[in-house]
Amino acid sequence: MKYISTRGQTAHKAFSEVLLMGLAPDGGLMMPESYPQIDGQTLEKWRGLSYPELAFEIMSLFVTDIPADDLRDIINRTYTAEAFGTADITPVRTLSDGIKIQALSNGPTLAFKDMAMQFLGNAFEYVLNKESKKLNILGATSGDTGSAAEYALRGKKGVHVFMLSPEGKMSAFQRAQMFSLQDDNIHNIAVKGMFDDCQDIVKAVQNDASFKEKYHIGTVNSINWGRILAQVVYYFAGYFNATLTNEQKVSFCVPSGNFGNVCAGHIARQMGLPIHRLIVATNENDVLDEFFKTGEYRPRTADHTMVTSSPSMDISKASNFERFVFDLVDRDAAQVEALWAEVGTGKGFDLNWLLEKVHQQYGFVSGKSLHKDRLRTIAEVYQTDGELIDPHTADGVKVARQVREAGETIVCLETALAAKFEDTIREAVGDVQIPRPAGLEGLEKLPQRVQVVPNNADIVKTIIRETLEKEK
Repeated sequence: MKYISTRGQTAHKAFSEVLLMGLAPDGGLMMPESYPQIDGQTLEKWRGLSYPELAFEIMSLFVTDIPADDLRDIINRTYTAEAFGTADITPVRTLSDGIKIQALSNGPTLAFKDMAMQFLGNAFEYVLNKESKKLNILGATSGDTGSAAEYALRGKKGVHVFMLSPEGKMSAFQRAQMFSLQDDNIHNIAVKGMFDDCQDIVKAVQNDASFKEKYHIGTVNSINWGRILAQVVYYFAGYFNATLTNEQKVSFCVPSGNFGNVCAGHIARQMGLPIHRLIVATNENDVLDEFFKTGEYRPRTADHTMVTSSPSMDISKASNFERFVFDLVDRDAAQVEALWAEVGTGKGFDLNWLLEKVHQQYGFVSGKSLHKDRLRTIAEVYQTDGELIDPHTADGVKVARQVREAGETIVCLETALAAKFEDTIREAVGDVQIPRPAGLEGLEKLPQRVQVVPNNADIVKTIIRETLEKEK
């Protein structure tokens, strides 16, 4: 299996190269040359596998430059009951109204990002050791990617993490998870701006070819193909846990900001997993909802991106959306480059003539959820099922209920545990006890280490340069 760029100028790369690369040199995102095809017989064979066994079967189709035994070892060390609280790794539960929730938030940082980031940490370490290389990760987070990356990479040999976050825009729990880490290879940088500003800085540094090469810059954001690949696995696991046969009408509802999570579902569907629909749930920052309803993609500036009570989705430029559009335009890299040139001017683009293809061939639909909706959904689920769900998962449940068809089973992908968003939970249900996993009591009171900077890529480059030069 080789990889190509959505912009057409970077081709035939192996998985290990793509893993360390992040953004392609031509500014595009790396994609497999083709999707492996899974038939019904193979699906039935996979149905009874454990999560690590399933992960190996899927990932080995995409990772052909790492020996099978080594890949199996990376996977077996990643997906353990110790790390994820259960041997099932991603169990599926059913609410009283029939909506299902796939638990993806049992990892070290209580968010779905752990599912991919734990794999990425072990894969990075393996490839870097094998090739005697170093890697300096530059990432951006709207809440959960940062902590998941830092916990996966803290103390890893040959790796530094420089994580950007929008100053004051995450929950107190999210900030504490990241900023309380004292490991020498972890560097938190709070940018005065929105998540999209942080993401733009990451892309600006990635696009500086000489700086990227000199300082070995990679990324753990969902522009990294390794993360998308790891996420493909739990769609298969969720499908098997939610069904008894391959004839059931099963859809997935995915709270989405950067489009990485639901992009993995798109890839699973293209491989042959019989997903009926992929339901994109947005919050007030509804750029993706607008596209799936109208065909217009109009990213907004940071000034027009709202700060909401589901902060991990406060995104108006969906990085991974380019991967889907690449498939949508039949992998015409020149057209993708032209479309993103329009995005670069602030105009966006209109593909309304492809809407039928979006809905019929690719199965996408969407909906949005507002603050009042997520509060009501959190309260309803607590009242009827006695469980607390986080605001992003609530957005998913709200949209799933809104668009559900007769006879359709909808699996909502859980985003995080409620403990990460105590203020919103209490606003929804009152002063209740919000359970936290053992060892996280008093997290917000720990000393925090963070550097606050203006929205400026050159300042971030200087921090990276000075940190790494000091280490020599």
